[in-house]
Amino acid sequence: MKKSLLSVALGFAALGAFNAQANLDQHVKNVEQQVIEWRRDFHQNPELGNRETRTAGIVAKHLKSLGMQVQTDIAYTGVVGILKGAKPGPTVMLRADMDALPVTEKTDVPFKSTKTTNFRGVDVGIMHACGHDTHVAMLMGAAEVLANMKDELHGNIMFVFQPAEEGAPLGEEGGAELMLKEGIFKKYKPDVAFGLHITSSLHTGKIGYRSGPFMASADRFEITVHGRQAHGSAPWTGVDPIAAAAQIVTGVNHIVSRQVNITKEPAIVSFGKIAGGVRNNIIPEEVEMVGTIRNFDMDNRAQIFENIKTTATHIAKSSGATADVHIHEGYPVTVNNPELTAQMLPSLEKAAGKQNVQEMGKITGAEDFSFYALEIPSVFVFLGGTPDDQDLKTVASNHSPYFYADESSFKVGTKALSQLAVDYLNSQK
Repeated sequence: MKKSLLSVALGFAALGAFNAQANLDQHVKNVEQQVIEWRRDFHQNPELGNRETRTAGIVAKHLKSLGMQVQTDIAYTGVVGILKGAKPGPTVMLRADMDALPVTEKTDVPFKSTKTTNFRGVDVGIMHACGHDTHVAMLMGAAEVLANMKDELHGNIMFVFQPAEEGAPLGEEGGAELMLKEGIFKKYKPDVAFGLHITSSLHTGKIGYRSGPFMASADRFEITVHGRQAHGSAPWTGVDPIAAAAQIVTGVNHIVSRQVNITKEPAIVSFGKIAGGVRNNIIPEEVEMVGTIRNFDMDNRAQIFENIKTTATHIAKSSGATADVHIHEGYPVTVNNPELTAQMLPSLEKAAGKQNVQEMGKITGAEDFSFYALEIPSVFVFLGGTPDDQDLKTVASNHSPYFYADESSFKVGTKALSQLAVDYLNSQK
């Protein structure tokens, strides 16, 4: 008799789980077309970082219509919505970024952006060239899915719509770092966070993940080499900052290859700009050098910072020049919590199909989702948006004026966000 009752109980549990999954699948299907329409609207009306006023207004209105507690104007235009489940439990955070880029769109879609702006003195178009329009639309869709399931939720869901992931305007703070600075984690205290980014490097509907360090830190350095101006025919009468700068480039490039243990994690130091002088026969007073540092280990990151300063100043001194070195810390390494990644992998497989979920290599691009991941266990994944008939090696990449995201991938992204939230909450009951 006991065995029979146990079998019945297990049967009811399995049936309940099946019905809950079918319920989620149906809600995703119901919202798919609306997600596409939202995305087209956002794509046609892009807004740069810290200026996402229209986008934030649409988001806030939608979250309020779903009965959520909504806070606006965080970190300029950020929106946070809180969905309270019917049963007690932890809080899951889901995040989407809202900002577009100063890129003139060259795609041939009926909803292409024709908006323009003056960006740092240059007239340029505005485009969702990184797919943040799709992120907003998919998270709005997930919000509707999950609001329809709130009676089944063992806990709460925190929806974060974030400005300025691509960086704040000059002279302003922004993005995830500012949202944290303004206290969103102190006020709402999520237990875990999940984020998703569409990419042209995967085919439609594929999901890419990685445990541990996934995306690089991104930091900017500036080196100004000060010499003493002289005639090009008599360099010994001055101090040549160009010659010193050339040696600094060589010396700095040796930091990664000779001074950092790259068997631990890879790193990159690249110079993107060197400027100095105005005439062929005048040795200039100074040379300006600007570059980027990419890395996957926070200890290595600190060592690289110190070694750049030491290398540049000592090389300059050896030739009679001086060097001022300024390192501007950007985004930290994006690290997926290994235990949480392993726990949530089955959820990604339910969302996309096991055959469509794959482990990715490290990515030297950067994401400010990393700031959230420093605070709480987090998982960040990529969603493929390139149609199957296109070659991943030649397709336009994110940030290209030809970047395109296949609309048929949105249902997978909407389901993945919803599935991660539901499955995590159910695992904690």
